[in-house]
Amino acid sequence: MGNADSKLHFRKAVIQLTTKTQPVEASDDAFWDQFWADSSTNVQDVFALVPAAEIRAVREESPSNLATLCYKAVERLVQGADSGCPSEKERQIVVNCTRLLTRILPYIFEDADWRGFFWSTVPGASRAGRLDDDVDDEARPLAESLLLAISDLLFCPDFTIQSHKKNSPDSAEDIGSIDSCEYIWEAGVGFAQSPPPNFIQDVNRTELLKLLLTCFSEAMYLPPSSENKILNPWVSFFCSTENRHALPLFTSLLNVVCAYDPVGYGVPYNHLLFSDSREQLVEQALQILIVTLEHEVGSATSAALQALDTSVPSSAEEEPEPVGPDNLFVNYLSRIHREEDLSFILKGVTRLLNNPLIQTYLPHSTKKIQFHQELLILFWKICDFNKKFLFFVLKSSDVLDVLVPILFYLNNARADQSRVGLVHIGVFILLLMSGERNFGVRLNKPYTLRVPMDIPVFTGTHADLLIVVFHKIMTCGQQRLHILFDCLLTIIVNISPYLKSLSMVAANKLLHLLEAFSTPWFLFSASQNHHLVFFLLEVFNNIIQYQFDGNSNLVYTIIRKRNVFHQLANLSSDTFSIQKALQKNKKKSGVSRKNSTENESMEGSRPAVPAEPGTLKASLEATPRIDKITEKSQVSADGTMIAVPHLDSPQTAADSSAIAGASDTESNSERDHEVYHTESEAARSRLSSVSSVSIWSANSDWVLSWKSKLPLQTIMRLLQVLVPQVEKICIDKGLTDESEILKFLQHGTLVGLLPVPHPILIRKYQSNAGTAMWFRTYMWGVIYLRNLDPPIWYDTDIRLFEIQRI
Repeated sequence: MGNADSKLHFRKAVIQLTTKTQPVEASDDAFWDQFWADSSTNVQDVFALVPAAEIRAVREESPSNLATLCYKAVERLVQGADSGCPSEKERQIVVNCTRLLTRILPYIFEDADWRGFFWSTVPGASRAGRLDDDVDDEARPLAESLLLAISDLLFCPDFTIQSHKKNSPDSAEDIGSIDSCEYIWEAGVGFAQSPPPNFIQDVNRTELLKLLLTCFSEAMYLPPSSENKILNPWVSFFCSTENRHALPLFTSLLNVVCAYDPVGYGVPYNHLLFSDSREQLVEQALQILIVTLEHEVGSATSAALQALDTSVPSSAEEEPEPVGPDNLFVNYLSRIHREEDLSFILKGVTRLLNNPLIQTYLPHSTKKIQFHQELLILFWKICDFNKKFLFFVLKSSDVLDVLVPILFYLNNARADQSRVGLVHIGVFILLLMSGERNFGVRLNKPYTLRVPMDIPVFTGTHADLLIVVFHKIMTCGQQRLHILFDCLLTIIVNISPYLKSLSMVAANKLLHLLEAFSTPWFLFSASQNHHLVFFLLEVFNNIIQYQFDGNSNLVYTIIRKRNVFHQLANLSSDTFSIQKALQKNKKKSGVSRKNSTENESMEGSRPAVPAEPGTLKASLEATPRIDKITEKSQVSADGTMIAVPHLDSPQTAADSSAIAGASDTESNSERDHEVYHTESEAARSRLSSVSSVSIWSANSDWVLSWKSKLPLQTIMRLLQVLVPQVEKICIDKGLTDESEILKFLQHGTLVGLLPVPHPILIRKYQSNAGTAMWFRTYMWGVIYLRNLDPPIWYDTDIRLFEIQRI
């Protein structure tokens, strides 16, 4: 009954607020205390008892009352932080104010006139700090007071941390003087002791982090912009030196995420028998981390990152201009360097990424986490900001513990419209790692793990697994993934010089892709389609020139499918042939889906399924072109990378040298922007500005411009030498079994017969404004969709992306 009464009183207070036409004085504590002093409602109750329509009504009709409510709620949080919440009543007030502000803030942000309200000053609040009353500095904005209070409350003894002193009134710890570095929430990076688990403290931390995330979400209510100088003021202040808890809080968040083990002691169905308060805390901590690390434009941070990358010279002249306050979270992350710390982070991330792949004899007996998208964003950010971590990941086979779950997610999401972003980030991570030689070398390790994926059974390496999954995405994925084809093939190009032995299944997949992409109707249907053929030819050239000895399967497949190469070399470029090819296949889709081996599937596999009706999805920004997100590096004889400058035109690139012309598969010609279409308004507006591209059509000059540069010399020479030999041995020995032919090819050699090996060309990922904007919209879209209980931002006027119901 008591709980029902408190709900009733709370609802009456809300009604009073919405019906009062006259401003209520801030000094009327009896009125304002109704919202937090007596109620014991949970967060779901707050969202139900404070309807969106009533918040908007107060905002429009009684703005002073809404302003006073926010001010009074922040004031109570500040008081709670100052006092340390010694009593249960004070703790309940803090929790109630936290929930109320979480409910109200999105409606403040959605109105442009209100957005600056929290950055207005409040009388009596000193910028120098609440504890020093002697200093009369300028007043502190309400937002700063709120953020500092949340930060203090996250290290409040017996509320969110375990007190080190015995429980007695005389020995209570002063929250203003404690060293929060001694109260880091979990052992891990920079902290050795693991505090005992405490359900209540985990719940309180989660409530405060939810409010903090809501504060940061102002970014959702601003339209997309690729301007890096647009800073989130909430994140800027929270991650600045003004926050004395920045280091212990960053460490606490990181350690809580990386130390979490959802399986626990491995007792079957334990997640159904016991509630896990830590999972919600981990989820909120992860979301706070990725949002704070998105804010990367501080000058000191850039310098720190530059210093970590030994391949980039650092000089006084090259120091970037300061463009904003330094972000301490990014700074701390970039400076993690101890092997044990890097190992702790990697093991934690891989444990959680692999969790959904765990198979047991008892169905649904182990807990499966759902925050893998946030994990992938965090992994991306750590690799991007801390090059030592990236090299640490790549220096051992541990990188395969990241690769396999990413390939699992890519394959599983390929047909689901609501998970297009998941496929994108998985591909971006693989593109980043493929720029390093060690990644390609590690892929030669045999693949023995059997993850449930609907792919053909094969015996081979992790490289084979990658190629088979990529083939599945390109032939059986949804149409909106066509934009990623050049990214997928760039990854295969980057790893191809290091692949020692492809399986027959993977070799067939690569040749099937070339067969599909080299058909005249596909080549002539869009201005950039021929680039895919160039990529595949570069893959074959790299393997033949650098890994011929172990790749008899691929060589045999090339010989068997030699007609594909001959047809490509003899491609008709006259107008009549072009029109005939386009008319003949007018109704065909972008990629041929015929494949005789597709029916063979792995035991225990589960095919990808479309999104369930009613599923929500967030729209994404347009993905930048591959030449915008990569820079070319040439691998020299000693293994070092030499940057290849961008040339002004494809003609210059082709004429620079015969070798470069054979290996360089990209031109800077204008792409068909329709392929890069997404559902966001920004993308649509960009498309309309390049209307000239939409009327493009294939012609003879265009075909001849790239046909003459097809790097077919190496493959044609191989066919010229080996085909007569294979035919002769088949006739002489009456061979019909391909295993005998493979044995012959294994012992064959092309030394001295092939053209001079071309230099290895690697396309390394480079940061740019386009991908930064893509990550921002994707990250906030994920956070929006993952916070539907309570629905913090549901039905508010989001402008960063669109929410669609499938």
